[in-house]
Amino acid sequence: MMQLSHYPAAIAQAAQRANEIDSQLMAVQHQINRFEGNADRAAAFDIDMKNDAQRKARRFEVLLVNQEYQKAIDTLIRLSTEKANAIAHLEYLRNQFSVAKLEARLVIAQQLTDFESRELVGL
Repeated sequence: MMQLSHYPAAIAQAAQRANEIDSQLMAVQHQINRFEGNADRAAAFDIDMKNDAQRKARRFEVLLVNQEYQKAIDTLIRLSTEKANAIAHLEYLRNQFSVAKLEARLVIAQQLTDFESRELVGL
């Protein structure tokens, strides 16, 4: 367990890490949206497509063969897991800090009680 004074910096660092991952997630989501928009456009302007079902199937085919899209999806999944773990670590640090503060208060209260008891006894 770390010293009480080290927790605020550790918590700030953990929060910053979660925010960095969130920023990466937004960038990947933007990239995915762009790929999906391009696939939608390709399907919408394909004159061979007669109805929405065909357009959806064409969109799916376009995205399926796009290796960059597949890589972006994998990155999105990985970053989502990393973010969940980063947030869990942040909460763990916050909870440990709360426990450490309570333990420090308990030690102070016990010292005060011991001091008052000795005064009553006359030590």
